[in-house]
Amino acid sequence: MRIEHLEYVAAVTRYGSVRRASEQLHVSQATMSEAINRLERELGVRLLERHRSGARLSAEGQALLGHLTNTLESAERLRRAVGQHLALPRVRVGTVSAGTSTLLVPATRRLGRGELRVTTEVHQLQVEQIRTRLVEGLIDVGLVNQFSDHDTAPQLESIPLVVGRPVAVVPASHPLAERSEVTLDDLRPEPFVRMHTGYLMHRYVERLFDGAPPEHGHDSDGAELGKMMVAQRVGVTVLTDYSVVGDPLETSGLIRAVPLAGEHPTVTLTIQRARSARVTPAMKVLLGALQAQAALVRSRLDERRPALAER
Repeated sequence: MRIEHLEYVAAVTRYGSVRRASEQLHVSQATMSEAINRLERELGVRLLERHRSGARLSAEGQALLGHLTNTLESAERLRRAVGQHLALPRVRVGTVSAGTSTLLVPATRRLGRGELRVTTEVHQLQVEQIRTRLVEGLIDVGLVNQFSDHDTAPQLESIPLVVGRPVAVVPASHPLAERSEVTLDDLRPEPFVRMHTGYLMHRYVERLFDGAPPEHGHDSDGAELGKMMVAQRVGVTVLTDYSVVGDPLETSGLIRAVPLAGEHPTVTLTIQRARSARVTPAMKVLLGALQAQAALVRSRLDERRPALAER
Protein backbone atom coordinates (compact mmCIF):
# COMPACT_ATOMS: atom_id res chain seq x y z
CA MET A 1 0.00 0.00 0.00
CA ARG A 2 1.35 3.41 -1.00
CA ILE A 3 0.35 6.72 0.52
CA GLU A 4 -0.17 8.34 -2.88
CA HIS A 5 -2.78 5.69 -3.73
CA LEU A 6 -4.77 6.75 -0.66
CA GLU A 7 -4.32 10.38 -1.74
CA TYR A 8 -5.79 9.48 -5.15
CA VAL A 9 -8.91 8.03 -3.52
CA ALA A 10 -9.25 11.12 -1.33
CA ALA A 11 -8.86 13.38 -4.38
CA VAL A 12 -11.53 11.50 -6.36
CA THR A 13 -13.86 11.84 -3.39
CA ARG A 14 -13.13 15.57 -3.17
CA TYR A 15 -13.44 16.40 -6.89
CA GLY A 16 -16.10 13.91 -7.89
CA SER A 17 -14.33 12.13 -10.76
CA VAL A 18 -11.06 10.48 -11.67
CA ARG A 19 -10.57 12.96 -14.51
CA ARG A 20 -10.91 16.07 -12.33
CA ALA A 21 -8.79 14.53 -9.56
CA SER A 22 -6.01 13.62 -12.00
CA GLU A 23 -6.01 17.17 -13.35
CA GLN A 24 -5.71 18.63 -9.85
CA LEU A 25 -2.86 16.29 -8.84
CA HIS A 26 -1.12 16.59 -12.23
CA VAL A 27 -1.02 12.85 -12.94
CA SER A 28 -2.52 11.04 -15.90
CA GLN A 29 -6.03 9.66 -15.60
CA ALA A 30 -4.77 6.20 -16.58
CA THR A 31 -2.11 6.25 -13.86
CA MET A 32 -4.63 7.27 -11.21
CA SER A 33 -7.21 4.67 -12.29
CA GLU A 34 -4.64 1.88 -12.29
CA ALA A 35 -3.32 2.91 -8.86
CA ILE A 36 -6.84 2.91 -7.35
CA ASN A 37 -7.60 -0.47 -8.96
CA ARG A 38 -4.38 -1.88 -7.50
CA LEU A 39 -5.30 -0.53 -4.04
CA GLU A 40 -8.77 -2.08 -4.28
CA ARG A 41 -7.25 -5.45 -5.23
CA GLU A 42 -4.77 -5.21 -2.35
CA LEU A 43 -7.50 -4.38 0.19
CA GLY A 44 -10.01 -6.76 -1.32
CA VAL A 45 -12.80 -4.15 -1.38
CA ARG A 46 -14.31 -1.82 -3.95
CA LEU A 47 -13.58 1.72 -2.77
CA LEU A 48 -15.26 3.70 -5.57
CA GLU A 49 -18.46 3.51 -7.52
CA ARG A 50 -17.84 4.79 -11.02
CA HIS A 51 -20.60 6.37 -13.11
CA ARG A 52 -20.78 8.28 -16.37
CA SER A 53 -21.12 11.50 -14.39
CA GLY A 54 -18.16 10.76 -12.11
CA ALA A 55 -17.19 8.66 -9.12
CA ARG A 56 -17.99 8.48 -5.42
CA LEU A 57 -17.11 6.33 -2.44
CA SER A 58 -18.80 2.95 -2.27
CA ALA A 59 -20.43 1.69 0.93
CA GLU A 60 -17.17 -0.13 1.76
CA GLY A 61 -15.23 3.02 0.99
CA GLN A 62 -17.48 5.06 3.29
CA ALA A 63 -16.83 2.58 6.09
CA LEU A 64 -13.08 2.93 5.60
CA LEU A 65 -13.09 6.71 5.09
CA GLY A 66 -12.17 7.51 8.70
CA HIS A 67 -9.18 5.16 8.60
CA LEU A 68 -8.10 6.59 5.24
CA THR A 69 -8.30 10.17 6.57
CA ASN A 70 -6.38 9.29 9.74
CA THR A 71 -3.64 7.60 7.72
CA LEU A 72 -3.22 10.61 5.43
CA GLU A 73 -3.16 13.02 8.37
CA SER A 74 -0.54 10.89 10.15
CA ALA A 75 1.58 10.85 6.98
CA GLU A 76 1.34 14.63 6.71
CA ARG A 77 2.36 15.08 10.36
CA LEU A 78 5.35 12.83 9.73
CA ARG A 79 6.37 14.88 6.67
CA ARG A 80 6.14 18.11 8.68
CA ALA A 81 8.14 16.64 11.55
CA VAL A 82 10.87 15.46 9.18
CA GLY A 83 10.89 18.85 7.46
CA GLN A 84 11.24 20.69 10.75
CA HIS A 85 14.00 18.35 11.85
CA LEU A 86 15.97 18.84 8.64
CA ALA A 87 15.23 22.54 8.15
CA LEU A 88 18.05 25.01 8.59
CA PRO A 89 17.81 27.37 11.58
CA ARG A 90 15.84 30.45 10.57
CA VAL A 91 16.15 34.05 11.77
CA ARG A 92 13.33 36.52 11.06
CA VAL A 93 14.64 39.96 10.09
CA GLY A 94 12.73 43.21 9.77
CA THR A 95 14.43 45.96 7.79
CA VAL A 96 13.58 49.55 6.92
CA SER A 97 15.27 48.99 3.54
CA ALA A 98 18.39 50.95 4.46
CA GLY A 99 21.70 49.29 3.73
CA THR A 100 19.86 46.28 2.32
CA SER A 101 22.00 45.91 -0.80
CA THR A 102 25.21 47.09 0.84
CA LEU A 103 24.96 45.35 4.22
CA LEU A 104 22.08 42.90 4.74
CA VAL A 105 22.32 41.00 1.47
CA PRO A 106 26.13 40.56 1.60
CA ALA A 107 25.84 39.50 5.26
CA THR A 108 23.21 36.93 4.30
CA ARG A 109 25.60 35.51 1.72
CA ARG A 110 28.02 34.71 4.56
CA LEU A 111 25.51 32.56 6.44
CA GLY A 112 26.08 29.37 4.45
CA ARG A 113 29.84 29.36 4.96
CA GLY A 114 30.24 28.48 8.65
CA GLU A 115 29.62 25.34 10.66
CA LEU A 116 26.08 26.51 11.50
CA ARG A 117 24.20 27.33 8.33
CA VAL A 118 21.32 29.78 8.77
CA THR A 119 18.43 30.93 6.62
CA THR A 120 16.78 34.33 6.89
CA GLU A 121 13.21 35.45 6.51
CA VAL A 122 13.36 39.14 5.58
CA HIS A 123 10.43 41.55 5.95
CA GLN A 124 10.53 45.14 4.66
CA LEU A 125 8.78 47.21 7.32
CA GLN A 126 8.68 50.69 8.80
CA VAL A 127 10.34 51.53 12.10
CA GLU A 128 7.31 51.27 14.35
CA GLN A 129 6.26 48.00 12.73
CA ILE A 130 9.70 46.55 13.40
CA ARG A 131 9.68 47.64 17.03
CA THR A 132 6.19 46.28 17.63
CA ARG A 133 7.02 42.94 16.05
CA LEU A 134 10.26 42.65 18.02
CA VAL A 135 8.43 43.20 21.30
CA GLU A 136 5.71 40.72 20.30
CA GLY A 137 8.27 38.13 19.25
CA LEU A 138 7.13 38.06 15.63
CA ILE A 139 10.62 38.85 14.31
CA ASP A 140 14.03 38.25 15.86
CA VAL A 141 16.19 41.11 14.58
CA GLY A 142 15.48 44.58 13.23
CA LEU A 143 17.65 46.84 11.08
CA VAL A 144 16.66 50.40 11.90
CA ASN A 145 17.91 53.90 11.08
CA GLN A 146 17.96 56.26 14.04
CA PHE A 147 19.19 59.72 14.96
CA SER A 148 20.33 58.87 18.50
CA ASP A 149 19.99 56.38 21.36
CA HIS A 150 16.86 58.24 22.41
CA ASP A 151 15.10 56.68 19.41
CA THR A 152 15.32 53.19 20.95
CA ALA A 153 12.32 51.78 22.85
CA PRO A 154 13.19 50.70 26.44
CA GLN A 155 12.24 47.08 25.72
CA LEU A 156 14.81 46.91 22.92
CA GLU A 157 18.57 46.68 22.75
CA SER A 158 20.24 48.74 20.02
CA ILE A 159 23.63 47.81 18.55
CA PRO A 160 25.18 50.45 16.23
CA LEU A 161 26.54 49.15 12.95
CA VAL A 162 27.55 52.14 10.84
CA VAL A 163 27.17 55.93 11.00
CA GLY A 164 26.01 57.55 7.79
CA ARG A 165 26.23 61.00 6.30
CA PRO A 166 23.61 62.37 3.90
CA VAL A 167 24.37 62.36 0.18
CA ALA A 168 22.40 63.45 -2.83
CA VAL A 169 21.66 60.44 -5.03
CA VAL A 170 21.46 61.40 -8.70
CA PRO A 171 21.53 59.58 -12.05
CA ALA A 172 25.10 59.21 -13.30
CA SER A 173 24.18 61.20 -16.41
CA HIS A 174 22.77 64.13 -14.41
CA PRO A 175 24.79 67.42 -14.41
CA LEU A 176 24.88 67.34 -10.59
CA ALA A 177 26.77 64.03 -10.72
CA GLU A 178 29.95 65.87 -11.69
CA ARG A 179 29.82 68.29 -8.74
CA SER A 180 32.12 67.89 -5.74
CA GLU A 181 29.13 68.73 -3.56
CA VAL A 182 25.57 69.97 -3.97
CA THR A 183 23.43 72.30 -1.92
CA LEU A 184 19.85 71.86 -0.91
CA ASP A 185 18.97 74.71 -3.24
CA ASP A 186 20.49 72.68 -6.10
CA LEU A 187 18.01 69.91 -5.34
CA ARG A 188 14.88 72.05 -4.91
CA PRO A 189 14.03 72.43 -8.62
CA GLU A 190 14.61 68.72 -9.34
CA PRO A 191 11.92 66.02 -9.33
CA PHE A 192 12.48 64.54 -5.87
CA VAL A 193 12.00 60.93 -4.75
CA ARG A 194 10.62 61.05 -1.21
CA MET A 195 10.41 58.20 1.29
CA HIS A 196 6.93 57.46 2.60
CA THR A 197 5.83 58.85 5.95
CA GLY A 198 7.00 56.45 8.65
CA TYR A 199 10.56 56.11 7.36
CA LEU A 200 13.24 58.01 9.23
CA MET A 201 14.56 59.40 5.94
CA HIS A 202 11.19 61.07 5.39
CA ARG A 203 11.64 62.95 8.68
CA TYR A 204 15.29 63.57 7.89
CA VAL A 205 14.54 65.23 4.54
CA GLU A 206 11.82 67.32 6.16
CA ARG A 207 14.40 68.48 8.68
CA LEU A 208 17.06 69.16 6.02
CA PHE A 209 14.71 71.31 3.98
CA ASP A 210 13.33 73.00 7.10
CA GLY A 211 9.87 71.57 6.54
CA ALA A 212 9.66 72.68 2.89
CA PRO A 213 11.10 69.88 0.69
CA PRO A 214 10.88 70.05 -3.12
CA GLU A 215 7.24 70.22 -4.20
CA HIS A 216 7.52 68.18 -7.38
CA GLY A 217 8.34 64.53 -6.86
CA HIS A 218 7.38 60.93 -6.30
CA ASP A 219 6.98 58.74 -3.22
CA SER A 220 9.01 55.58 -2.61
CA ASP A 221 8.56 52.68 -0.21
CA GLY A 222 12.11 52.61 1.12
CA ALA A 223 15.63 53.38 -0.03
CA GLU A 224 16.06 50.37 -2.33
CA LEU A 225 13.09 51.34 -4.49
CA GLY A 226 14.18 54.98 -4.27
CA LYS A 227 17.61 54.15 -5.75
CA MET A 228 15.98 52.23 -8.57
CA MET A 229 13.79 55.24 -9.35
CA VAL A 230 16.87 57.47 -9.44
CA ALA A 231 18.65 54.99 -11.73
CA GLN A 232 15.67 55.20 -14.09
CA ARG A 233 15.99 59.03 -14.02
CA VAL A 234 12.64 59.52 -12.30
CA GLY A 235 14.22 62.06 -9.98
CA VAL A 236 16.90 62.62 -7.34
CA THR A 237 16.84 61.84 -3.65
CA VAL A 238 18.77 62.14 -0.38
CA LEU A 239 19.94 59.02 1.47
CA THR A 240 22.71 58.03 3.85
CA ASP A 241 26.02 57.22 2.19
CA TYR A 242 26.05 53.67 3.62
CA SER A 243 22.87 52.98 1.63
CA VAL A 244 24.50 54.04 -1.65
CA VAL A 245 28.26 53.52 -1.67
CA GLY A 246 28.85 49.95 -2.80
CA ASP A 247 25.30 49.43 -4.04
CA PRO A 248 25.29 47.55 -7.39
CA LEU A 249 23.51 50.51 -8.99
CA GLU A 250 26.37 52.75 -7.85
CA THR A 251 29.24 50.42 -8.69
CA SER A 252 27.77 49.76 -12.15
CA GLY A 253 27.69 53.52 -12.84
CA LEU A 254 23.93 54.08 -12.91
CA ILE A 255 23.70 56.37 -9.88
CA ARG A 256 26.14 58.68 -8.09
CA ALA A 257 26.43 59.74 -4.45
CA VAL A 258 27.31 63.46 -4.12
CA PRO A 259 27.99 64.98 -0.68
CA LEU A 260 25.64 67.65 0.62
CA ALA A 261 27.35 70.96 1.28
CA GLY A 262 27.42 72.08 4.90
CA GLU A 263 27.14 70.28 8.23
CA HIS A 264 24.21 67.94 8.68
CA PRO A 265 23.12 65.44 11.35
CA THR A 266 24.34 61.88 10.95
CA VAL A 267 22.15 58.77 10.91
CA THR A 268 23.12 55.46 12.51
CA LEU A 269 22.08 52.07 11.15
CA THR A 270 21.48 49.80 14.14
CA ILE A 271 20.59 46.22 14.95
CA GLN A 272 17.66 46.10 17.34
CA ARG A 273 16.40 43.11 19.29
CA ALA A 274 14.09 42.52 22.24
CA ARG A 275 15.98 42.51 25.55
CA SER A 276 13.79 39.66 26.81
CA ALA A 277 14.41 37.43 23.79
CA ARG A 278 16.88 34.56 23.95
CA VAL A 279 19.87 34.90 21.64
CA THR A 280 19.81 31.63 19.70
CA PRO A 281 22.90 30.18 18.01
CA ALA A 282 21.38 31.10 14.64
CA MET A 283 20.85 34.69 15.78
CA LYS A 284 24.47 34.88 16.97
CA VAL A 285 25.61 33.78 13.52
CA LEU A 286 23.48 36.45 11.83
CA LEU A 287 24.60 39.18 14.23
CA GLY A 288 28.21 38.23 13.63
CA ALA A 289 27.71 38.33 9.85
CA LEU A 290 26.05 41.75 10.05
CA GLN A 291 28.80 43.17 12.22
CA ALA A 292 31.53 41.75 9.95
CA GLN A 293 29.86 43.24 6.88
CA ALA A 294 29.36 46.55 8.70
CA ALA A 295 33.14 46.69 9.30
CA LEU A 296 33.68 46.35 5.55
CA VAL A 297 31.11 49.08 4.87
CA ARG A 298 32.81 51.42 7.36
CA SER A 299 36.18 50.75 5.71
CA ARG A 300 34.69 51.44 2.28
CA LEU A 301 33.16 54.70 3.49
CA ASP A 302 36.44 55.80 5.11
CA GLU A 303 38.12 55.36 1.74
CA ARG A 304 35.35 57.04 -0.24
CA ARG A 305 34.45 59.98 1.99
CA PRO A 306 37.62 62.00 1.30
CA ALA A 307 37.21 61.27 -2.40
CA LEU A 308 33.55 62.30 -2.26
CA ALA A 309 34.49 65.53 -0.52
CA GLU A 310 37.26 66.34 -3.01
CA ARG A 311 35.44 65.40 -6.23
